[in-house]
Amino acid sequence: MQRPKRVATLRACALLAGTLLAGPLLAGVSGAQVAFSQLNLAGQTVQSIQLYGTEYASDPVLGRLVKITRDDRIVTVTGFGHTLLLPLDENQNRATTDFNTVQLDTQRRKGRTATLVNDHLYLPLDTLAAGLGATYANGSFTVPTAQLLGVSSRTGKDSDRLVLDLSRDVDVVDEQRGSNVVLTLRGLSGQARRYTTRGAFVTGAEVKQVGGDLTLTVPLPPSDGYRTYKVVRDTGVRVVLDAGPGIARSSPDLLTRVTRPLIVLDPVRVPGVGRDATLDVARRAAELLTKAGWQVQLTRDPSSALSLDDTLKLARQSDVYLALDLGRFPNASRSGVTVYEQTGRASAQIVNDIRAGEVPPYGGLVVAGTGSSRRLGDLLRGELRGGDITAKQENTSRVLTLGEAPQAALLLELGWANNASDLANLGVDSRLTIIATAVARSIATYLTARANNNANVSASAGGVP
Repeated sequence: MQRPKRVATLRACALLAGTLLAGPLLAGVSGAQVAFSQLNLAGQTVQSIQLYGTEYASDPVLGRLVKITRDDRIVTVTGFGHTLLLPLDENQNRATTDFNTVQLDTQRRKGRTATLVNDHLYLPLDTLAAGLGATYANGSFTVPTAQLLGVSSRTGKDSDRLVLDLSRDVDVVDEQRGSNVVLTLRGLSGQARRYTTRGAFVTGAEVKQVGGDLTLTVPLPPSDGYRTYKVVRDTGVRVVLDAGPGIARSSPDLLTRVTRPLIVLDPVRVPGVGRDATLDVARRAAELLTKAGWQVQLTRDPSSALSLDDTLKLARQSDVYLALDLGRFPNASRSGVTVYEQTGRASAQIVNDIRAGEVPPYGGLVVAGTGSSRRLGDLLRGELRGGDITAKQENTSRVLTLGEAPQAALLLELGWANNASDLANLGVDSRLTIIATAVARSIATYLTARANNNANVSASAGGVP
C-alpha cells in the first residue's frame, strides 16, 4: 500500500523541481541527500545542487567557463591557465568528503572530487575554485579579472620577441593583416597605449581596447614570419610573440593573395627620348616596396624584356598591375602626367562574371571589384599632388594588359615624348624620385587597406617611408 504513494510523491517532487528550476531529475537518486540551489557563476545565475551539504555544478553548466573532458575514471578541467585532474567516484557520499586526492596543476592535494548524479557528471565548486584561483562561497563562484599586467620585449639575431603578462589565461587569436600582425585577446582589459622597442624586426606595438577584447597590433613585413605561444606560471600567464625573417611564414596558401600579394610594374620602353624614365621610376618604386616587404616583379631591365605572352601571364597573376609609359601621338599638343583606368569588358569571362555579382566563395581574393582601380588611382594622384605634381585622370580601353589584370590596374603616363617641357622634367632626378615614392606609397596603402578591409587606412600605412 505504501509503494504507489511513494512513487507518486517522487513523481510530484520531480515534476515540481523540473518545472521551477529546469534542472536534472535528481529526486530518483536512492538515499542521496540532494537539494537544488542557485549559483552566481562568474556573473551568471545558473543551477547547482547541494550534495551531502557540498555544492556541485554539472558539466554543461561549468562548460561555459572551463573545458571539461572525461577519460574513464579521470576528469580533466582546463581553464585560466590551470589544469586540474579529479578522480571520478560514483560513490557520492565518498566523493563529497575532503580526504580524496586531487591534482591541481602539479600539486596533489586533499579535496572533494567528481561524481555522477543520474548519470550526469558533477564537479565540486570548492575544489575547482582552489585549482583555478577563483573566489568561492556557497552560491557564488567568482573568477579573477583578466587584465594585461605589462608588455616587455627582447631583441634577437633574426627575430624579436614581445611578451604580454596576463593576470590569467584567455583565448588568443592571431592573424596577419597586410603588413601587421594582430593578436586579439578575448575578454581581456588593459590600458590602451603604444609601445616602442629596440628591436630590428619588431620596432613597436599598439594596444587597443575593442569592445570586451584587447588587441595588440605589431607592424611586420609580409615576408617575415611569426609565432605565438603561452607560458603558464603560478602568478599568471605569459603570451609570447616571436617575429622576424628568422621565422618561417606559415600562412595558408589561400591567404597568399592577402599576406603576399604580387605587384607587377611594367615600364614600357620608349625609344628616342634619351633617359629611360619609365624604367627608372619602376626600379626606384620597386626598391622602396621590396624594402618594406612587398613582392614586386618588373617586366624588363635595361637589356631585356619579357615577351607579350609572359607579361600577360604576370598581369593575370597580379594584385596590382601598373604600366608606365610616355604619351606619343604625331603632332599632339598634350602634356603632363595622366593616370588611366581601363573601361569595358575584361578578356576573361570569369572576371566579368564576378564583377557582375556572381561571386563564388573567396572570389574577392581572385578578382577585385570595379572600384579597386579607382581607389588605387585616387591614392596615386593624391600622393603625386603631395609632391606638387598634378596628374589628370582619364579612361582607356586600348591597353591589353590592363584588361587582363583581375585586380587593381592602372596606366601611369609620365609625360609626352613630343613635349619639350615634359622631357626636361623627366631629366630631373628629384622629380623621378617623387613619382617613384608616390607609386610605392599608393600601392602599399591600397594593399594594406584591402587586407585590413579598411579603405580609410592612411597614406603612410604599409611601411613605405
